[in-house]
Amino acid sequence: MTTENVTAVVVAWNRATILSDTLDALERQTRPLDGLVVVDNASMDATPVVIAAHRGVTRVVRMPVNTGGAGGFAAGIAAALDTGTDLVWIMDDDTVPQPDALERLLEARAGYRGTPAVLACRADWVDGREHPMNRPRARPWLERDQRLHAEEIGTQAVRTCSFVAALLDARAIHEDGLPMADFFLWNDDFEYTGRLLRHRVGLYVPAARVEHRTAAFGNSTADPGDRFVNEVRNKVWTFTRTHSFNALDTASFAAATLARWAALIARSSQRGAMISRLVEGLKEGARPPHPTWRVLRDTPVGAEVMSVESGAGRV
Repeated sequence: MTTENVTAVVVAWNRATILSDTLDALERQTRPLDGLVVVDNASMDATPVVIAAHRGVTRVVRMPVNTGGAGGFAAGIAAALDTGTDLVWIMDDDTVPQPDALERLLEARAGYRGTPAVLACRADWVDGREHPMNRPRARPWLERDQRLHAEEIGTQAVRTCSFVAALLDARAIHEDGLPMADFFLWNDDFEYTGRLLRHRVGLYVPAARVEHRTAAFGNSTADPGDRFVNEVRNKVWTFTRTHSFNALDTASFAAATLARWAALIARSSQRGAMISRLVEGLKEGARPPHPTWRVLRDTPVGAEVMSVESGAGRV
């Protein structure tokens, strides 16, 4: 088993009951964690009490305001890197890993010829079905030898994945920086894992399993309501303001995105509202996102965020 240091990061917001299960599961890993950072995104429920009751938590980052998943993960990853960790295992507070999930990720990492920058768990819904929201995107145009090698160790090479129990190599984070906090929510994982994996290897590890306890079983084809503004704005930023994807990837993903938006609007019972959200998202996407260090500079990890972002040349 690897001797590398592994720190988990959990972003929590108003889900105290499930968070307790998440922290219990992390403390029961067959390969023990070396650190556990919990970002409390200004929760208004019993989240602080739950965190205080878990001895495995090595650092709590209490955010002054809710910075969304994007800001929360940026803050938590920066705090984890400040410990000198080698690997950062990130997840939301509604994610409950199986006891051997981390062990299986590290086995896949050790078995691959090379150094994967990202390893993604299989996320199941509460009834055991694989959650469609979290299925990684397979890496297209992959050389046959690379594809076969990934398959030999029971994995699949991927181009992007969700933040639900993704294991990140600290070296890649230091080189490419943190998630873009201004995304707030939606597509932050798509942009960020796309950035880390543009020139690196990412693996989907089905043997490493977690339960993702979302309220409903579904994916991005479901009507997102007001969050459609975030979806549109953040996709515009991803394709026009970042270097996460090359021209071919951008063309492919953008075409799929436009087709999905059209289908969402066509199926919606409130087409007028959806079109208004589309327009609002396009307008917001016309301005550049604020740099992550600026969004998080007045938080408890402002200095750590600045250190990572400046080292990656993103300041």
